Amino acid sequence: MKLSDIYKSSNLVVSYEIFPPKDDENGEKLNKLYSELELLKKYNPSLVSVTYGAGGSNRNLSLNIISHIYNEIKLNVMPHFTCICSKKEDIEAYLKEIQKFNIENILALRGDEPKNNTVCYRDFSYANELVEFIKANTDLSVAVAGYPEGHIDAPDLDTDIKNLKRKLNAGGEVIFTQMCFDNDKFFEYADKLNKSSITVPIAFGVLPVLSFKQFEKMMSMASVSIPKKLSEGLDKFKDNPDDVKKLGIDFATEQCQKLIESELVSGIHFYTLNKSYSTSKILDNLGL
Repeated sequence: MKLSDIYKSSNLVVSYEIFPPKDDENGEKLNKLYSELELLKKYNPSLVSVTYGAGGSNRNLSLNIISHIYNEIKLNVMPHFTCICSKKEDIEAYLKEIQKFNIENILALRGDEPKNNTVCYRDFSYANELVEFIKANTDLSVAVAGYPEGHIDAPDLDTDIKNLKRKLNAGGEVIFTQMCFDNDKFFEYADKLNKSSITVPIAFGVLPVLSFKQFEKMMSMASVSIPKKLSEGLDKFKDNPDDVKKLGIDFATEQCQKLIESELVSGIHFYTLNKSYSTSKILDNLGL
């Protein structure tokens, strides 16, 4: 089912993000991931998005995961696709490959510059160029990324929203937001989108805090505000993993409930980190 049909419903859309496991020579992590997805399947997610490395660094593994989720777990899959450092010919080849799996949707991203010595091509520099290319060469529905507090490379939020509009004008149909912990920041963002005549559906990205170490790592990679309630709780419980996980579940539950009540989001997109426990608890708390 395409994005246009998925988000046409008045019902809240639930979706998950997973990533190809690293350092998994014997496949144990991958099998564990599939088991976690089977546990989350009962909540009837409309989409499972699968991340993709810059320059296609884990393309084959991503394709194998996409095939397994679609054919074995029987869930709708939306691959991520980054364009930074990719050749036009490689992008064309990948688009042909994913369509063999009956994929109908894709999340088009610029991606991050690789940190190693990977050869970097400059056929595409920005996500709007990738969106335009996909729409011109396939019949895929295209989702794009939104950043409630601005992309880390953008000089300010208004500039970032102008860039978002370029992606939507090129053919983007749904906005999937970066993780955001402060609903007030999102409400301000939604107001700016409305004033910019951006009215496409928004899937809000929720990251349940699983551990203090994981949280610190994620915060080092993005420009995201932390509400006082969450930061104080993490400081209090940082040496107790079970309490940190419970705090993450309770905080995300309350956050999602207020977002749903606001009627500003069409979906909740869970950054699962390949784990089912916290996401399932939040969905149970919400009655979804």
